[in-house]
Amino acid sequence: MGELTRQSIEQELIAARVTFDRLVAELEADDLERRTNGTRWTNREMLFHMLFGYFLVRTLVPIVKGFAYLPRPVSRSFAAILDAGTRPFHPINYFGSRAGGQLLSPAFMRRRFDRVVQKLARQLASESDADLDRGMFFPARWDPFFKPYMTLREVYHYPTQHFEFHRRQLALDR
Repeated sequence: MGELTRQSIEQELIAARVTFDRLVAELEADDLERRTNGTRWTNREMLFHMLFGYFLVRTLVPIVKGFAYLPRPVSRSFAAILDAGTRPFHPINYFGSRAGGQLLSPAFMRRRFDRVVQKLARQLASESDADLDRGMFFPARWDPFFKPYMTLREVYHYPTQHFEFHRRQLALDR
């Protein structure tokens, strides 16, 4: 992975948006119901889970900004509390994506993906370099892409790492 610049993260966001758009446009109804590779989700549920990673970052950005101004032990304690809740987090994550994937149509997910990525790109463009370099401790057991300490820059990069990992799990015939 190269240096995480504002421009590289913005390019990642745009590429993910184009990829998601293409995937939803190309997947037929039977493709959407096919089981993914290595998970218990269907392709449709996985698409929702991939979208959810971007929603999560919209929520995380103000949290990181707030904790970045507090003494480090505060966010370290917060992360430890969240890490202690890993056991209930995983089923909630799993069943939430199952429900979201079934309740939201692919067309709706596509529109929401476009909107959330546009908002994240605008937000990223408005961040100061100093803010992008501030961070907080994270519950590293919640997600393989969470590190024990993450800067806001890394948080903006996170959803695309998550997206690319899960994109490879989609069961596609191409």
